[in-house]
Formats: sequence, C-alpha cells, structure tokens
Amino acid sequence: MLFRSDAAINPGNSGGPLLDSAGLVIGVNSQIRSPTGASAGIGFAIPIDTVRRIVPQLIRTGKIERIGIGIRIIPDQTIARLGLKGVMIRELDPRGPAAEAGLRPSKRLPTGQIVPGDLIVAANERPVNNSADLYRVIDQLKSGDELALTVLREGEQLAVKVRLAVLSVE
Repeated sequence: MLFRSDAAINPGNSGGPLLDSAGLVIGVNSQIRSPTGASAGIGFAIPIDTVRRIVPQLIRTGKIERIGIGIRIIPDQTIARLGLKGVMIRELDPRGPAAEAGLRPSKRLPTGQIVPGDLIVAANERPVNNSADLYRVIDQLKSGDELALTVLREGEQLAVKVRLAVLSVE
C-alpha cells in the first residue's frame, strides 16, 4: 500500500526517507506521477509500518511474503458513492482463507441485478471505513494469525474469524 505525498520526488531521491514536520521518518519515497515527466506531480511513499515489516523479511529470506485473506474488493470510491463505509468483497479466491471462513462475494444475477457481497466494517475491533483501514490492520499481522472481522450481510452484523495466509511470494 502506498500513500500520497506532496513532497517532490526528484531523480535520485526515490528510496529516500519521507519526513514529517518533526523530522520523524513516516515513509520511504517510491514513485511520482507526473503528467509532464518532470519532478512535479503527486508523490507516493511506502508507509514506515510496511517498511518495518518487510525489510527484516527481505534481509532474512530475500523474499517478501504477501499475506491476506484472499479477496478482491469493490473500489473505495464506489462504496463511498453508495453512502457506505467499509470494504465490500467483489470476489473470493475459492481456496483462500475468506472463502474457507464463509465470507460471501458480490454477484450479478441473470437479470443484471447486483447482489452486494459482505461489507467488512471492523477488523480486530478497529473500524474499517475503507481499504486502507483494513490493510493497516493486516499489515500488523503475519501468516497464521487470526483476524476477527465484523461484516454486514443482508442487513445483519456477523462476526467472522479468518486465518491469514501467504498469498504470494515475490
């Protein structure tokens, strides 16, 4: 996950620290989106919590294990336009942890009507208003840890426990 920054990312400082006004490292500059190709535009940085989790793993194994619950989500903007807060499941990996836990994806009926999937509204008792909130919780965990989710399904609130798994190794 990346976050946006208005800090300039010039050639050579990608990979450098992103500092807050107190001089604390809050991220690592990673890329810039520039409509002109110059060093002006929107900068992106990797959050320091993600760096703290990944760097020891890279040093130890030379690889990054991506963990998760095996879902694809409906974009945050779409959920916000519907007046909802949370993370709605669009698809499930049929062999993934979310499917094993009984979570439900959205589906389209033959009539074209869309039936909303489970809406994740809390993770480990923390509110989930968008995908960043969910990933922030998952980033603090490791493969095999249990994630307690609160989901809304057809107007009812359910508690679901999902065990995190390695989804890919890079």
